[in-house]
Amino acid sequence: MPAPALALSEDTRLLHRLSLLASGLARQPVAVQALARAPANAPAPGQAHALPPRAVLISQPARLLIPANLSTQAHLHAATMAHAAAHLRFSPASQDSSALKPMGQAVVAALEDARVERLLCLQHPGVRRWFEACIAPEPDPSDLGFAAFMARLDRMLLWPERMDGNHWIHKARDLFENTATRHGLEDYAAFRAIASILANDLGQMRVRMDPQHHAVPSIYRDDNSYLWQHPESPQDEEDTLALQQSAARAAPPPPAGAGQQSDAQEGPSLDLDPGLELSRHSYPEWDRRSERLKTDWCTVIDTLPAWQAEALAGKGSQAGRQTLPPLPLPPARQLDRRQRLRRQWEGDELDFNAAIEVQVDRRLSLRPEPRLFMRAGKGPRPTSLLVLMDASESVNTPGPQGASLLELEKQAALMLAESRAGHRTGVDRLAIHAFSSNTRAEVRYLRLLDFGQPFAAAAAIRLQALQGRHSTRLGAALRHASSLLAAEPAGQRHLLVITDGAPADIDVHDDRYLIEDARHAVQQARAAGIRISCLAVDSQADDYVRHIFGGRNYGIADDARHLPRRLSQMGARLAAGR
Repeated sequence: MPAPALALSEDTRLLHRLSLLASGLARQPVAVQALARAPANAPAPGQAHALPPRAVLISQPARLLIPANLSTQAHLHAATMAHAAAHLRFSPASQDSSALKPMGQAVVAALEDARVERLLCLQHPGVRRWFEACIAPEPDPSDLGFAAFMARLDRMLLWPERMDGNHWIHKARDLFENTATRHGLEDYAAFRAIASILANDLGQMRVRMDPQHHAVPSIYRDDNSYLWQHPESPQDEEDTLALQQSAARAAPPPPAGAGQQSDAQEGPSLDLDPGLELSRHSYPEWDRRSERLKTDWCTVIDTLPAWQAEALAGKGSQAGRQTLPPLPLPPARQLDRRQRLRRQWEGDELDFNAAIEVQVDRRLSLRPEPRLFMRAGKGPRPTSLLVLMDASESVNTPGPQGASLLELEKQAALMLAESRAGHRTGVDRLAIHAFSSNTRAEVRYLRLLDFGQPFAAAAAIRLQALQGRHSTRLGAALRHASSLLAAEPAGQRHLLVITDGAPADIDVHDDRYLIEDARHAVQQARAAGIRISCLAVDSQADDYVRHIFGGRNYGIADDARHLPRRLSQMGARLAAGR
């Protein structure tokens, strides 16, 4: 059995050499040992392979546990030793983690990794090439997951002169560099403060983190457990770190939207199913900088709401409806426009289509149709009105009187639908839809009441149970609504948008980008014969609403409580063709 003994001796010599390197860089004795229990991380959902385990750094006494299957490449071993030494020299150990969520801890750790490495490079410039050779590979630019953000952050802080193209990454780089200039790299508290800002931004961007499957992106870096003290854990430090790398007790990831509700919020929380997906549609988006349409850029998900808590939602919506008394809609005057009536017995002009058919009938020895004339006259013009409601997160905010804009939107839409059912408007066909967006890949389009559908109790419940969520990618929703209106019978086709702010989404950081895209969508719809108007509940909306919809095609309700009355007035005006 000489071979195993020889292999063990080689491993021992390697660990001894690494210990000397780590001790020299850390300026204190550091024992480097093989991690006895190094279970691989379980693959995250959608991953084909598990992430390799990371090294574990322990403060008292200073020990570095490296995975037994760590690559034998010399530069990887050197980078691992240098990074651990940087933590031992410059990082405060065992900080209280109780005030931070897992995402906050990960962002703090990423900035701390960059801070201590830069401090070590200032004293030992040669170690920089070790870090550069082993930094995490560049992720796909379209990947907006938490792991991709951390990998891009690591690379940006190592090469701050490079450009990434993502607003959050550039903000992190600028905050890091400004803090280093103003406070110095030695000020740990200053860097922890900017980490809190960046973690909050990720939360606002709705970036999800799965703590059970997260690992530090760069394989040479330790798992950062050296930085934290978890008082609730009864296990010793090494066992806890090994368990953090294991998926033996992995729990399913939290559902979308978990943790978003404030602890101070009272009353029942409705975490409702987004609904039954009917179909997916791809639409272009206008890029104002290149002045061209990006083909198939946005995905609109046509959804039929399938609310799970109808009774509770209906009860919750009563608060908003009781704040305002019902307002009767004024009867609309549907004006018949003069048009050319064809195939008449008499008239001022000859109907050429009818005359051609007469000649054909004569050639075939058939009796011709004697109605050969056209005259000016009046005829019915069916009116189709689609009300498109903004269902983004911002409409949930309570107003001065307690009712949110969403509740007032629901009340106004209910009044319009009930008036249509009672034939008190000039609208022949009515649809009520809503939309919200979560990046260009998920524009939810909710079909609350469709054209030709009777306004029954089920439609009212769906409308009352509507919840605001995510953002407002207006252009994609307008294009989809216009395609639905284009399928309506010929006549007056109107689209009325109700919103509380300018278009926005978390993957767009140019304030004018989505405004210009919405304007382009409006122009396309009007070219197809669809009239689009907007009712904005925003006292500052005049500039962007006028730019998107035009000077005569919008109204502003300075007070959200006036929304039902303004909607009834605009609905009657549109039905009358004015």
